[in-house]
Amino acid sequence: MMKRLALAAAAACLMLAPATAQAGVEPVARIELSKMMGRWYEVARVPNVLQKDCQAGASEWTPQAQGFAVVQSCRKDTPDGPLKIWKARATVADPRTNAKFKMTFFGGVVSQDYVVVEHKPEQGWLVLATANGKYLWLMSQKPTLPAAIRSQALARIRQLGFDVGRLEFPLPARS
Repeated sequence: MMKRLALAAAAACLMLAPATAQAGVEPVARIELSKMMGRWYEVARVPNVLQKDCQAGASEWTPQAQGFAVVQSCRKDTPDGPLKIWKARATVADPRTNAKFKMTFFGGVVSQDYVVVEHKPEQGWLVLATANGKYLWLMSQKPTLPAAIRSQALARIRQLGFDVGRLEFPLPARS
């Protein structure tokens, strides 16, 4: 119980952090929800409290009757380290675009709005940001992105107005 309260407190600190110059990020286009389903691997992220020392991060999106179940995981310190898991529920917050989500964590104790600011299903990657623009993740449908596609994704993140210099690149999952 204490561990759950500590995680909820850490999540609350993360979610209540002040907005940056990216306030009010918007999706670039409508996304097809079926292309969001499945496993997504973390390629890059803006550092945050919940993922401190996380390597080999991933999110598994599964449709449910009311939204989606999202299981996020990573390994502590190394891609073979102890597994860390947290679960969320996601609902579409904007049916017009299908690119804005409200996610709740820790049994609904903490909630946060997220926006898919870029989605390239033909290349297997997307960029997810908190609605206030403070945090961002580059996610891939494979454990790593080819160098040319990764460079293209990072250029797009920069073009969207995010500081790519703030990104960290966790070690990928071992195949």
